[in-house]
Amino acid sequence: MKDLLKLYENKPPEIVFHWQDAETDAEGWAVINSLRGGASGGGTRMRKGLDENEVLSLAKTMEVKFTVSGPPMGGAKSGINFDPKDPRKKGVLERWFKAVSPLLKSYYGTGGDLNVDEMDEVIPITEDCGVWHPQEGVFNGHFKPSEADKINRIGQLRQGVIKVLENKEYSPDITRKYTVANMITGFGVAEAVKHYYDIYGGEINGKKAIVQGFGNVGAAAAYFLSQMGVKIIGIIDISGGLINEEGFSFEEIKELFLAKDGNTLEHDKLLPFEEINEKIWELDAEIFAPCAASRLITQQQIDSLINRKLEVISCGANVPFADKEIFFGTIMESTDEKVSLIPDFISNCGMARVFAYFMERRVSMTDEAIFNDTSITIKNAIQRTFDNNSSKTNISKSAFEVALKQLV
Repeated sequence: MKDLLKLYENKPPEIVFHWQDAETDAEGWAVINSLRGGASGGGTRMRKGLDENEVLSLAKTMEVKFTVSGPPMGGAKSGINFDPKDPRKKGVLERWFKAVSPLLKSYYGTGGDLNVDEMDEVIPITEDCGVWHPQEGVFNGHFKPSEADKINRIGQLRQGVIKVLENKEYSPDITRKYTVANMITGFGVAEAVKHYYDIYGGEINGKKAIVQGFGNVGAAAAYFLSQMGVKIIGIIDISGGLINEEGFSFEEIKELFLAKDGNTLEHDKLLPFEEINEKIWELDAEIFAPCAASRLITQQQIDSLINRKLEVISCGANVPFADKEIFFGTIMESTDEKVSLIPDFISNCGMARVFAYFMERRVSMTDEAIFNDTSITIKNAIQRTFDNNSSKTNISKSAFEVALKQLV
């Protein structure tokens, strides 16, 4: 596996598009790792301090993810080094998407990512640049549909991603009009845990869990895990956190979800971040769902959980461990050897799978069909990993081996 990984990591990307904004100090990169299958896909993010190497690593991660979610195409990513809180953000995004629009028309599909919103920014701005949909390049480069078929599928994709959830099983409050995009990634993180216990053995009901991050992904993961009977005993967010060693009830988790301020955990008894960050790693949890930013978890923190009762980790964040390597760093490898570690390209593939699902010809648009498709995709990926290695350790290593054999 490591030889395959080294070959994959060291292979240079096919295309690197570099942009310098004429009106601000914003700098951007679109990295197309490959045009496997005629196209590539990956979201657009913005943060101060971002560099080309971060975008490259994410593009390679996307390509691995597509081996699970489909379509079978290349990975890509766009990143802009700029403060997303700067009032000039909208102008920066407008100029960026104008510059990159020829790629988006031809062979690159994008979407929202860190600090860039799919519905409020990516779709309207790319439309103004003459792009039918941010995924138009995937249709043209990979699917090569007729003009009429492309119109129908883009319409299906547009409608599906913003579809308001109507089924109470998938939405904490149907009157609040949560969409597929709001809930699907966190749902996948929770489903990965469920399928892990179904395939590798064990009972999920009554297990205790810690969730890191309470944005879109973490809050939804906590909601769906709690719905399955998991006891959430700790939540850590940038704003602080909460601990209840007996476990919060499903109604309490639902209330926390609904009380969020944007992507921030809100509660009148919130522990300060410094305090929760000392205490949470000392809890007896069988399940850990890291759903915050990338590269946060230290060796000491994860070892503390492992030395207690930790059984399985389901990654909502891309590369959650504080490793410098693109994929399989020291902390991740050490963790994989000790407990069951479901890698990010399986557990957080929900949104990528939704895009792939709606790009197919005519699919069912019900909540059940959409969420069930993501669940089955994750289940199949975990089953393939189990078939390659039935041990409860080295799961990530085995999953990478299965994926990389398709890419190298």
